[in-house]
Amino acid sequence: MKRRHLLQTAVAAAVVAALPTRQALAAALATMSEISGDVAARTGAGAQVLLEQAALKELAASLRGRLLLPGFEGYDQARRVLNAGIDKHPALIVQPTGAADVMNAVTFARERNLLLAVKCGGHSYGGKSTCEGGMQIDLSTLRSARVDPASKTAYIAGGSLLGELDHEAMQFGLVTTAGTVSHTGVGGLTLGGGFGRLARRFGLALDNVKAVDIVTADGQLRHASPDENPDLYWGVRGGGGNFGVVTNFEFGLHEMQRQVIGGEVIFPLSSMGDVLRMYADYLPEAPDDLYLDFVVTSEMGTTDAMCLVHAVYSGPEAGAEKALAPIYKAGKPLNDMIKPVDYVAIQRSWDNSDPRSSGEYLKSGFIKTFPASLVDALVDTYEPLEDRGTTLFFQCSGGAIGRVPADATAFAHRDALASMFIVVEYPLDVPADPYLTYGRERWKALEPFTDGWYTNEVSGESAEAINSNYGGNYPRLAQVKNTYDPTNLFRLNANVTPAV
Repeated sequence: MKRRHLLQTAVAAAVVAALPTRQALAAALATMSEISGDVAARTGAGAQVLLEQAALKELAASLRGRLLLPGFEGYDQARRVLNAGIDKHPALIVQPTGAADVMNAVTFARERNLLLAVKCGGHSYGGKSTCEGGMQIDLSTLRSARVDPASKTAYIAGGSLLGELDHEAMQFGLVTTAGTVSHTGVGGLTLGGGFGRLARRFGLALDNVKAVDIVTADGQLRHASPDENPDLYWGVRGGGGNFGVVTNFEFGLHEMQRQVIGGEVIFPLSSMGDVLRMYADYLPEAPDDLYLDFVVTSEMGTTDAMCLVHAVYSGPEAGAEKALAPIYKAGKPLNDMIKPVDYVAIQRSWDNSDPRSSGEYLKSGFIKTFPASLVDALVDTYEPLEDRGTTLFFQCSGGAIGRVPADATAFAHRDALASMFIVVEYPLDVPADPYLTYGRERWKALEPFTDGWYTNEVSGESAEAINSNYGGNYPRLAQVKNTYDPTNLFRLNANVTPAV
């Protein structure tokens, strides 16, 4: 494939020299996007296969969107995910513009048993939205958001980002739970759970899904709702990408004022223990309309560190002071940035904190309680080092999330108080192993306090660990998998292995 790319580049250069500038550019791009031969690829089982030129041309002709091969203009941008430590090269990338393109791509992959990855926002820390040698379906060209204020419903295309949902819905004074970083993909977030600044008040993102349109492994487009394909509707709400590619979501929306009270209260690292104890004591009794996270972090290149509480109060303004008061009893802040703020603006406020231009190791787990021994372990575990960035943080759960029965959707961890994360950031120009080892060793001290983990953070867990993580919902998930993906085409996820 390198030889083909060199030949394409040489031909393009010759054309550039012979034509006026605008014609030269168009001709060069056309040359670089020509399917000029067979392509080596990989199956889901790891075997090598050859995708014939004629078949690839037939696939390309069936699409309104683009088919990208290595060397094509746009290929490198499409294959990349946000964790820059993940550097994989799919054999082919499909960028669909609608459900028909997704159906054709899935059918092509199934007929050839290709390894298949689906990318929405590309936020998967474990790199599950790209693959080596298989097909990647890049949904970045399948984005739209439409709101019906009369029925309080949002219709969101499968590749859309959370910011599009927030922007359109809030225009009508409506919201639903939609993460904490606006460039996160709606599909990845929602299918695994969907935490966010309104989750304690309105439930997880998946709790607000009325229906989906989904292309399953047989290449068929199905509608899944409480009344149509209810088993599939149950499974996609917490089963991740196990059952297909969602091309459209229908979200129920809630009325909410545009202005909320939110921001960060920053404390010195020396206050970490006191702030953690406040967080541990207050979170179980905090009101539903208060979102509360704890973070302690240091950046690469410095040993300076700070801890902070990120809060968003979305309830009646008169209740804000009482809801936020415990934060200020934890110690003397270095900076208090909590203020009235536009909800859509605060949803974008962390976008630049998640650029992932370096390599990252992440591990997470749910906690049901927050004992004093965990506070001690966190204080003992955390150390800022100059050659790496180190972050420990908690994302709150509880509230409305915990009032949904564990078997009502495939998401089983309804009794969690919060999710605990460790992130180690490292430069890309040095070996990653020492940093990965460091992160794993630190996690060993914290993991005993956890009970399960967020399926959206799946990385290299064993099949047994994944099955156990679904709890009592696993047998039903396996039945849904057997029905809609018996060959395990959709395996790059917290995978439910079919038994047929």
